[in-house]
This record gives sequence, structure tokens and C-alpha cells, in this order.
Amino acid sequence: MKNGLLIFVTFCFFVIAEAQSVSARLSKSFQQFESDLQLRNGISSLYVLDGVTGEVIFEKNASVGLMPASTQKIITSATAYELLGKDYRYITDISFSGNKASGKLKIKASGDPALGSWRWPFTKESVIVDQIVKSVGRQSIQNIEEIVVDVSGWEIETIPDGWIVQDIGNYYGAGSEALNWRENQFDLVLRSGTNVGDSVQIIESNPKLIGYNLESYVSTAPKGSGDNAYIYFPLQSGPGMVRGTIPVGENRFVISGAFPSAGKQFTGTLKEELKKSGKANNAAVVFMNKELSQYAGKSNEVLIWTHVSPTLDSLIYWLNKKSINLYAETLLKTISLQKNGLASRTESIELLKKFWQQKGIPVTELNIVDGSGLSPLNRVTSKAQVIVLQYAQKQPWFNGFYNSLPEYNDMRMKSGTMSGVKGFTGYHKSKDGRTYIFSFLVNNFNGPSSSLVQKMYKVLNELK
Repeated sequence: MKNGLLIFVTFCFFVIAEAQSVSARLSKSFQQFESDLQLRNGISSLYVLDGVTGEVIFEKNASVGLMPASTQKIITSATAYELLGKDYRYITDISFSGNKASGKLKIKASGDPALGSWRWPFTKESVIVDQIVKSVGRQSIQNIEEIVVDVSGWEIETIPDGWIVQDIGNYYGAGSEALNWRENQFDLVLRSGTNVGDSVQIIESNPKLIGYNLESYVSTAPKGSGDNAYIYFPLQSGPGMVRGTIPVGENRFVISGAFPSAGKQFTGTLKEELKKSGKANNAAVVFMNKELSQYAGKSNEVLIWTHVSPTLDSLIYWLNKKSINLYAETLLKTISLQKNGLASRTESIELLKKFWQQKGIPVTELNIVDGSGLSPLNRVTSKAQVIVLQYAQKQPWFNGFYNSLPEYNDMRMKSGTMSGVKGFTGYHKSKDGRTYIFSFLVNNFNGPSSSLVQKMYKVLNELK
């Protein structure tokens, strides 16, 4: 027994000594980081816990709210796992009512963010449309006079507070709708000139845009200048525009944009396919909300096809791996849909704050306005993020959550990037077997992000 006690005491001293050593190294490295010229007018926050004991290894500015950028997605993901469940799925129903010679096709929108996505074989655009057209054919429906999209239960607002105009026309700024389609994005093919300053032509869009036009105000820039072209929605009536630059000598330079209305793009695509089969020559499209009560009745309504989305676990895998803002915003709004019957971003944020307050995070440390972190109005503390990660590792859904985190610098962590903002939040298992949980946020740095990232890695390397 004495030998066993001696071994245990020795082990405890070793663990304490190692923790002190890591803390000392982090303190020195972080001090050097803060004194770097890139942080002359900036602020940084670092919070590190022992993943097993919960011991605080290092903290600096851990309770200061900073812009988290996409590291905020770990909060949205963990909350969705807890309040919706890892097996949650979106269900989109297609039904028909009226006379088969001329009736109504009804789509009950569920908010499914993966409808038409290319990431799963059964969610692809061609598969979804084909299944609906075939379902109409199996019912011997001769003509569809109206396509009704039931969007009741979802708030009209699709763009969160604070998203900037340069973002919302581009793929990463796609708003979350009741009826999402193809991740609400399209590709735009551009052709630049042979000389710097030449105008840039729009060659095509994929898919073809329905009810929406774009004009190019893009110019040709020097070779190697990269993608500096942005799509802007029209502020009033008229076409949207593409502004900025792309490199010289490009024949098919692709940028990705966001649909102004994914629902209209979907119904337009469906109408074209139904028309090819002679089923919807002049079908009108109506988006039904609570004011359009004349469409709410279910008499004579026959369910003809149901699409079930991938599981929430699978959605979160791509949400974090590819940092898909649409998935984060949709999952956030779905929380209040399941709780209160209305998909509301504001109500969902209140539910999120209440949940984490019960887990020990003050609401003042989660000053958020969206689920993705794209809004520059968000303020989150690194301590709050670490508490979320600490809670997650004890849950039955942790493996899915952990596997969704990208790998940077040989560490599992979610990154976040905005103008003047960089963050890394995640887990690391060191060579000696210790697990660390950390959040490292930097705001208002100057100079290139690439050089700052290497300096942040240098600090985090002390955990290896």
C-alpha cells in the first residue's frame, strides 16, 4: 500500500509540475505575442483548461467579449445537438389537392438547409426535382395550375442583424429561408480581358438564375491578384451587380453567389421540369404564410412524396468542416421552431442563452445576434467557448461533434476569420497524453492574416 501511495503522490506531483510548466511556457509565449507589432492596436484573449481535471492552465482577457467570427459555430453546433438531438431530420412534404385535370401542388417547407445540396447523393438538385416530377406522374395528374409553398412557422427575415452588404450577395452570405435550395448558392462564370483595366464579361451562371439578372462592373487586374469580385443584390428594382477585379487572361473564372430568393429559384426550377413533362404549362406560384388562410385547409389534400434530410449529426459535420453559414443559421432558428412553433432567430438566441446560463455561462458572455458568427455585432468570451467545449466532451454526441472540427496545425479546432478578426477554438492531446481545451481570439490586428496565424500557432504549440 505504501508503494502504491508513493506512486500516486509522485504522479500527482508530476502532473502539477507539468501543468505549471505548460502554464509558464504559455505565459511567456503569449506575452511575446501581445507585444508583436500586429497587436499594436489589437486585443487578444486566450483561455486554456485541462480537459480531464478542468484546471485552468492559462487565461488572459478570458472574460472580455470579442468578435468570434466562425468560431461561434461551435456554440451553435453544441446547442443544436442538445436541444434538437443528433438524429433530428427536416421533413419536406409534397402534396396535391383539387381535380387531377387541374389542381394544386403544395410544398410544406421545413427549412431543410441540405435540400438540393451536392454533399449527399440523395439530396442533389436533379434527384429532388426528378422525384417530385415522377411523383406527380404516378398520380396521373394532368395539369398543375398552382404551386403553393407553405412557409408558415418561419419568420420572413432571412438575413441576421449586422451582416454587411458586401457579404450577403455572395455564397457565404446566403440567408436562411423556410425553403432553402442548393445551399442557396450559384456559380458565376466570368471572363477577364487580356489587359489590365479591361472590362470583365459574365459568361453564364450555374444554375441559370430565375427572375434575377446580374450586370458586370468587374475589371481586369494583374495576374496573380486573385479573386476580388463581389456580387451585390439590387437595393431597389433592377439587376444586381458584380464589382471588383479578377486576374488578367481568365476565360472561365468562377465566383459563387447567393440566391436573392432560394424559394423562387426552387419553384422556378420545378416549374421548368414539370413543363417539360406537360404538367404545368402556366402554373402560378404562391408563398403561403399565416395571412393566406385560404390555403391552410387540408381537405382533399393527398401526400404524394416526402423528402427526409440527412441527420443533424451529418449536417453539423459539414457545417464545421466547411464553415457553412446557412447550416448554422438554419439550425439556430430550428431551435425555437421545435420549442415554440416559430422559427425565429431572436427567440432561438434567447433559448440558447438560457440553456448555457444553466450550464454556468453568464448571458453577458454570449452577446450574439446570429448563429454563424458572420455578423460583426457578435461578442463572445473565450471562457464561454471553452465551457461549451468542456460540456460537449461529456455528452453522448461528442464523437460527431469532435469529428466535425477541422484540423489545423495538427490540432482539432474551429477557425474563424473576418477583417481584423482571427480565432481558433478546440481541443488538443499533447505528446504526454494530456488533453487541453482552448479558445484563442484576436480582434483588430493589423497586417496580413497569414502572418498572424503563424504567430498564433506558435503560442498554441506550447500545448504540444
